[in-house]
Amino acid sequence: MASNILFLPFRKTTNLALSAAIKQYISNKYDQHPDMFKQDLEVIDSLRKDAVNVREPHNSGIKKIEAYAGQLTWMGGKFPIDIGADFTWYPSLGYNTERPISENNLKFELANVLYNLAALYSQLAIASNRGTTEGLRSASNYYCQGAGVISHLKTAIIPEMRASPPDDMDDATLESILNLLLAQAQECFWQKAVMDGYKDASIAKLAARVSDLYAAAGDWGVKSQAISSDWIHHTTAKHHHFAAAAQFRQACDCLEKRKYGEEVARLRDSIACVNEALKEARYLNKIVLGDLNGLKNKVTEDLKRAEKDNDLIYLNPVPPKSELKTLDRANMATPKIPKEVSEPASFIGDHGEFGPPLFEKLVPYAVHVAASIYDERRDRLVNTNIIDELEILTTKIHDTLRSLNLPGSLQALEKPLGLPPTLTSHAEEIRQADALTRLQRSFSDSAKLKASDEAIFNEGRELLKTEASENERLLVKYGTDRWTRPNSTTAAAKLYGQVGEIDGYLKSAANSDELVVSKFRECEDMLRVLSSSDRDIGNFVPSSRRVAIPPQLEVEASKLRNSLNEVNRLETRRRRKIEALREKTKKDDINSGILSEAARLEREFQNQVLAAAHFEDFFEKRLQKYDVDIDALKSEAEEQDRLTVQLENANASFVAARKGDTSSRAREQALQRLENAYFKYKEIVSNLEVGRKFYNDLMKIVSRFLDGCKSFVYERREEAIRLEKCVTLPCI
Repeated sequence: MASNILFLPFRKTTNLALSAAIKQYISNKYDQHPDMFKQDLEVIDSLRKDAVNVREPHNSGIKKIEAYAGQLTWMGGKFPIDIGADFTWYPSLGYNTERPISENNLKFELANVLYNLAALYSQLAIASNRGTTEGLRSASNYYCQGAGVISHLKTAIIPEMRASPPDDMDDATLESILNLLLAQAQECFWQKAVMDGYKDASIAKLAARVSDLYAAAGDWGVKSQAISSDWIHHTTAKHHHFAAAAQFRQACDCLEKRKYGEEVARLRDSIACVNEALKEARYLNKIVLGDLNGLKNKVTEDLKRAEKDNDLIYLNPVPPKSELKTLDRANMATPKIPKEVSEPASFIGDHGEFGPPLFEKLVPYAVHVAASIYDERRDRLVNTNIIDELEILTTKIHDTLRSLNLPGSLQALEKPLGLPPTLTSHAEEIRQADALTRLQRSFSDSAKLKASDEAIFNEGRELLKTEASENERLLVKYGTDRWTRPNSTTAAAKLYGQVGEIDGYLKSAANSDELVVSKFRECEDMLRVLSSSDRDIGNFVPSSRRVAIPPQLEVEASKLRNSLNEVNRLETRRRRKIEALREKTKKDDINSGILSEAARLEREFQNQVLAAAHFEDFFEKRLQKYDVDIDALKSEAEEQDRLTVQLENANASFVAARKGDTSSRAREQALQRLENAYFKYKEIVSNLEVGRKFYNDLMKIVSRFLDGCKSFVYERREEAIRLEKCVTLPCI
């Protein structure tokens, strides 16, 4: 039905079982079973069905749309934006209303739903009885609320979409719609002022503001690809119409104040504005055209009377238009964002208007991310700052023993025949662990993990290369003038930055792997000896002749043995300390604590979506429990330095007392080689464990990288399809 004001059409969508995508996502990404949320899954489908089927201007539709939008906003804290559901919507404006747009994007869905809420408000305004002051007040309120929703959509929702908005949701289009809705709200205020018999000067100020808003709507409409030429012609005519109405009312005020020359000037300008509006006549509907002609007839009559009276009676000079004072503006129409839209959390609860929060018992996605960040940060703190430092101290002990030829030189003297007990226990440990097989298996497992990481990384990198070549092909095809979107490296700067980082990780790991293999090759022969029977080891270690040990040498040997035992006890305590620290880390379950913290944050910041960054203070406080272990490193190092000096002094005295005795040199060297091989084995096992953990951690990084690449490529291809359709459209 024809009208002198416009309304925003609804966007249409296709049927979608959102619950299926949510259920699949919970199954894949969360530890909780989707059957726990059976009722919530049914509710979200029901809410969507009710919201997207609002097609008539009835007040009941407001709650249906707001309830679904509110729950979608709430769910944004529980799920990522790309939940796995392809939301399909048809534009409501422009020349592509039959071409659907699909996005795997919760914010895209929310944007469309809120767009329809603004459309509903505009249609409720049209349906209001604007023949009464109460109806006009109601219509203007609906328009202001619609403008508020569009404003919220533009400033709060579209920027979070992480993708280019559809043509009828870009900045120019939304600005045009916003100003149109405000113009029509202001027009209702103007019409009510006329009905209520306001003074002409006040009505003129209201009309001048209506004219400004229609002008802004038209200007933004020209910049939009979606605003039709009919709407632009309509807003242009309305702009001139209300400029004419403003001058007419100001002329009436001049007549009342006996400013007869200014009255004539303003009536002439009013006629000029009406004539500008009538240039759009062939594009206007009968009602708008009738309003214009009615105004023109009234102004023409008044101008004839005013000119005649001034020429014959008042003889006031008629000022040129340039000397007329610019009319003041009275702005009554401002965007009103419904609280249900700006603060939906306030309406969600057991007794809330939008019902209880859906998936409340599902751990928010941000909490999962935060828990992973804490685990990584804690493991890095414990492994890098504590355990690695302790291992470095232990390596220094072994290096010192190796340089002093201990314990081989002491064992050869104390037990010239057979195998020393320490060596026997070490050999038994090597045999029990099946050391050589264990190392070979660990090398193989690390290689498989590395290959898997590289395969995932290369898949992501190939996706980026493919997307870049696709974009380059389209750029060559359409040229830089028409293909204006950012190039691939700019659009995915973070992903391309990760390519270099991950590549660096893999190269560094490869160098470390080669170093560990080199260590193994150096001690492989001795490990084979240690893996054999005691008899075979005895055959490898030569016996020395038994000689009487001089008293002085016996004293020094005893001192050296005591010093060596103290060092061994320190190393044993350290191994236990490392095991206790690993056990402490293993029992450091953050789940209950982080859920309590998440609940506190949700209560404290109800209108803010939870993010991992919100848990920083919680992390810092939680990690303080490891401060005591970090502080203990200093005393550990000091004790080792003291024992090392003591050992070196005792060994120097032992060597001096034994000077000239070469009877056990061959046995000493053999025993030392076996001891060195044992410690090297322990070192390699530790290195391989670190490597295994590194590749497992890298698996998480490359998997996230691949997911990011897939999401980016999907969004870019969808964007390319839309852009290609736009650039291939015929000129209008």
